[in-house]
Amino acid sequence: MRRIGDAAIEILADLGLRGLTHRAVDAAAGLPPGSTSNLARSRAALLELALARLTELEDEHFGELLTRPLPADRQEAMIELLAVSTCKMIGPDRRRSIARYELALEATRRPELRAVYDDIGRRYREPTVAMFAAAGTSDPARQGRQLVAFTEGLLFDAVVGAGGTPTLDDLRAAFTEYLSAVFRDASPT
Repeated sequence: MRRIGDAAIEILADLGLRGLTHRAVDAAAGLPPGSTSNLARSRAALLELALARLTELEDEHFGELLTRPLPADRQEAMIELLAVSTCKMIGPDRRRSIARYELALEATRRPELRAVYDDIGRRYREPTVAMFAAAGTSDPARQGRQLVAFTEGLLFDAVVGAGGTPTLDDLRAAFTEYLSAVFRDASPT
């Protein structure tokens, strides 16, 4: 399943949704014809398989980051965590980011994929809200959602927009400016 999922992600990054076929995945994965369709009978099943594999990879990337306790200087720790993670998604994991955007757009047209995509999104938003709650900010739920949106905006602009590719220092500065405003009214913990 991993091999097929990885091949599907690569095809999504290189060719988009139109290029994602069972045959193309078989070829990219180096498998005999029909292997992918044995595992994912329909196009919807193939899309869900690709999303499931993408989620596994992102869990590996973000899992430890979102679950480890933050040090006393939460703002600085969050800035570094966000800057490094975003830099990785723009650079070494750029193709994975492109595949994720392909699937996100397709989820707007397929309710069954939307449900899966939204459930996955909650797994990343909830720890972000928890980090703000632990830091004592004024409205952790709103601020957590907004931080995810801000981060997605930076990522989208760098990966598919015309904004250029920010450096790690650029990202640190962006998150410093953003989080300084959020933490300005945080109660001491």
